[in-house]
Amino acid sequence: MSALLVAIAATRDKQKFATLFAYYAPRVKSYLMRQGTDNATAEELTQEALLIVWRRADSFDPAKASAGTWIYTIVRNLRIDALRKMRRPEFDVDDPTFVPDPQRRPDDNLQYDQLEQRVRDALSKLPEEQAEVVRLSFFEDKPHGEIAAQLRLPLGTVKSRLRLAVRRLTPLLGD
Repeated sequence: MSALLVAIAATRDKQKFATLFAYYAPRVKSYLMRQGTDNATAEELTQEALLIVWRRADSFDPAKASAGTWIYTIVRNLRIDALRKMRRPEFDVDDPTFVPDPQRRPDDNLQYDQLEQRVRDALSKLPEEQAEVVRLSFFEDKPHGEIAAQLRLPLGTVKSRLRLAVRRLTPLLGD
């Protein structure tokens, strides 16, 4: 088969390729199906692999590998590519994460602005180290461990400051 593949590369003889195809197509398809590929996909990958063999026959080097090894390497790589494509999620235009937030009504904006001002006032009444931990945790959405690393504090200190801050903010915000 290696000599046949070298001859195909040299002469582009379709008859010789038909012989190679007749030999390898059922074996390649069977191999793919044993690997868990369904019948239709195995058929498609077999056709694609042998088309690549036809196109790239001139890159085959019998000193490096046998024809079978070279062909099955192509098949294996095609199967891996096909599996990657199947595992890639499809884009769903109806996904709620892609729907923009509705615009707030003017009266909601006023309430939001008033609440924001109340929170700012309450935070200004906290000691700076507590206010900083609250900002990092609630406004920047950082986990406690990351806050501890950023501020170079023990994790327990970060948690204590947050607990104290929440205890002080609750009566200030009235909620």
